[in-house]
Amino acid sequence: MTNTYPEVWELDSLFSGGSDSAELRTHLEATGNKLADFEQAAATFDVPNRTADAQLVAAFLEQTSDVSVDLRQAGAFIGCLMAQNTEDKKAALLQSEHALLRSRFQSAFLKFKQVLMETDPNVWSELLSTEDLQEFAFVLDEWRKEAQRLLSEQEEGLITSLGIDGYHAWSELYDLLIASVSVQVDVDGEDKTLSVGQANNLSSHQDASVRKEAYDKLEAAWGEKEELFAKTLNSLAGFRLQMYKKRGVDNVLEEPLQMNRMKQETLDVMWQAISEHKQPFADYLARKAQLLGKEKLAWYDVDAPVVENSQSFDYEQGSEFIIRHFGKFGPELEKFSRHALENGWVEAEDRAHKMPGGFCTSLPKSGESRIFMTYSGSMSNVATLAHELGHAFHTHALQPMHDLNRSYAMNVAETASTFAEMIVADAAVKNAVTKEEKISLLEDKIQRSVAFFMNIHARFLFETRFYEERKNGVVPASRLNELMEQAQEEAFAGSLSEGHPHFWASKLHFYITDVPFYNFPYTFGYLFSLSVYAKALEEGQGFEEKYMALLRDTAVMSTEQLAMKHLGEDITEKGFWEKGIALCTKDVEEFIKLTAEEG
Repeated sequence: MTNTYPEVWELDSLFSGGSDSAELRTHLEATGNKLADFEQAAATFDVPNRTADAQLVAAFLEQTSDVSVDLRQAGAFIGCLMAQNTEDKKAALLQSEHALLRSRFQSAFLKFKQVLMETDPNVWSELLSTEDLQEFAFVLDEWRKEAQRLLSEQEEGLITSLGIDGYHAWSELYDLLIASVSVQVDVDGEDKTLSVGQANNLSSHQDASVRKEAYDKLEAAWGEKEELFAKTLNSLAGFRLQMYKKRGVDNVLEEPLQMNRMKQETLDVMWQAISEHKQPFADYLARKAQLLGKEKLAWYDVDAPVVENSQSFDYEQGSEFIIRHFGKFGPELEKFSRHALENGWVEAEDRAHKMPGGFCTSLPKSGESRIFMTYSGSMSNVATLAHELGHAFHTHALQPMHDLNRSYAMNVAETASTFAEMIVADAAVKNAVTKEEKISLLEDKIQRSVAFFMNIHARFLFETRFYEERKNGVVPASRLNELMEQAQEEAFAGSLSEGHPHFWASKLHFYITDVPFYNFPYTFGYLFSLSVYAKALEEGQGFEEKYMALLRDTAVMSTEQLAMKHLGEDITEKGFWEKGIALCTKDVEEFIKLTAEEG
């Protein structure tokens, strides 16, 4: 029987032949030629000094977009090859080749931004008000301000060039290290050799001994290679800190805040609100420990099921569940998701040699996305699939916008994904047939609050403290373990009997060079999307159009402006964040009530 929704993604329509693709080779060569022309155009671009120069700027913007689209198309495809098979050595070579092209593009683009910086402020205002440039006013202003914060063109060019083998290469080394890790775990009486992603999926296994064995085996693997991971993390951070120092930047959060288009006060007040309202989630973890017959939960118990729930969704069922409930929100989300699932946009098969984790990548030239995950049938997997489809829908909503106005920040990127996840999680709870099923699904929702308010907070605390210590020299693996355990103790409000000391080695997000501090945007997106979701529930199906309008604005205004325009909320005020947290505590109250009734 043929499945409606293929579990293995379709990549040949993008470039046929995988890492041996002749089409990809042709595309890369053509992109290289376009890039050479772009470099020449950037080198000879003069400072705009009159309003009539708007046409010249607009023409260069089109050239920028053209080269960028080709580069991102190839980069996304190569990323898919790397994720689907960690043993694909040809894909790793392609990744290095692409990194060089991207570095050249960034250097040439920087020259353009430096030229914009020299434009007289009065002329600049006039240029942005012209018909040619009006729609690009936000991004052009952003680029100009960014150039003002950078070093000279030559110095930044040198940083970009050296970054290929001295910065981004550390991130690539991490991928190789992760790919080399596998563990043997006894699962249901069968000794299995598992990748990191497969072993991580066992964190929610019904059998406590399986969860503990998977955790212990992984922890031993991280410990065995801890010096390699510590060297990688320290070198990556050292490069970043030296770069900041040269630019006169002392606050390591300056760049991630700029990239997320948000103010420091917004970030501070968000964490303050969370820190002041952790007790309900500590109560939940304490109640869960009771239900599992423990005084306190260990790290490997946090995702453990508290009731026997045989409910499992094969991939077909999970896909249908998502489509059905997306349809209750709006026809566009339903239609888009059905198309993505039916046309092989998702890589979900549970098999060896895949990278751990999940992601959604966009292919701007073909106007498509691809989603990567490892699906094993749990409700959590269904929620992850919905989450990644939310990302893809965000990209879809931005299609009417010019390519240069589609570059949204990560914090608002997580809004669309979390919003989609909430639709499915809420629907699952409401559709529960038995009390056990309802408890299980309700807990799945609460687990996300714990992840965003506690786990992500621990990552943020660890990373900020690590970077401060790294300014004074290399931080050894033993100290990294201490910092991580301290962060987990604080973030989980003392609710755990033991933490995960090598979490810093296991988490890809600490090693991503393109996006520094890949943590707080998740929590932001979660709470921000709660406000959007509350509006959606209030307004019903008619809200979809307003929702898509919000998504279209995510790349052309600051986070604070976006919230004020579409939600009428001031997100620099603690009250905004407390409203979202209060919604999450209701789930905890219901969970504690239902489990108390269980006796």
